[in-house]
Amino acid sequence: MKLTILGCHSATPRDNARPTAQVLEVKGHLFLIDCGEGTQMALRKHGVKFARIKHIFISHLHGDHVYGLVGLISTFCLLGREQPLHVYGPKGIKEMIELQMRLGSSYMPFELRFRESVEPTATLLLEDDSLTVTSIPLNHRVYTHGFLVREKPGERHLDVVACEELDVEKAYYRKIKQGADYVRENGEVINNEKLTTPGKPPKSYAFCSDTMYKEDIIPQITGVTALYHESTFLKPHEDLCKKTKHSTAAQAATIAKKADVGMLILGHYSSRYKSYDMFTDEARPIFENSHCALDGKVFEF
Repeated sequence: MKLTILGCHSATPRDNARPTAQVLEVKGHLFLIDCGEGTQMALRKHGVKFARIKHIFISHLHGDHVYGLVGLISTFCLLGREQPLHVYGPKGIKEMIELQMRLGSSYMPFELRFRESVEPTATLLLEDDSLTVTSIPLNHRVYTHGFLVREKPGERHLDVVACEELDVEKAYYRKIKQGADYVRENGEVINNEKLTTPGKPPKSYAFCSDTMYKEDIIPQITGVTALYHESTFLKPHEDLCKKTKHSTAAQAATIAKKADVGMLILGHYSSRYKSYDMFTDEARPIFENSHCALDGKVFEF
């Protein structure tokens, strides 16, 4: 998995601080997660090929997470895109985009496919042979959900020596790597575990956009490889969390610790703070493997 942070700041965009957007590369997919203003410029800056974006996931309809989407779709139109674009987001996103495109008399050379969510519980949004994407119910001022991307277990590693010693026919190697047992003509079954070793452990990524501290997401994200969790405020301004339904860096770290995740990525910073180090300084005493998202930063895990 490769995560490129296109923007990681809250509220209004600035010349040195883009609002939320990121690209996740996983199993041949290129997922765009949230699309604040300036996202397409950031995509160009980091050399992301527009044609590879087939799925866009929007956490909620606040401007700093979605106002770049209609511009990006318009650019797709101008570039002559033909392949369908799948957009996942809260109810209302279809109306928002189609209204703007219609009022602008935009010609749509490709199909826009919307999957709108209203469910208050975790819901499967996308599945193929290699991965799943599930919503994560969050608690913000408007309907908001995050996204959990999980790789499916890959092929097991073939133990060629064991296969040869047990006279396994080579024609069955492919099925054995996919997890099948070997059955001889006489009906004898050789368990797959005797012929293979485990493949690479599947990886997972949880994106928890704008939300106040919410412990009931912990069972769903427990053990993920990496967690992005908003950290708009620091402890001195914790009183603002209840009013705005955001989190502090310490609260994000507490979620990470209780969920036993591999890595915590902090983001969605309020502009009142002048140093990113302040966020990791607050988070690391609680969860050591905490890192700050920065515009343009790449995480590989």
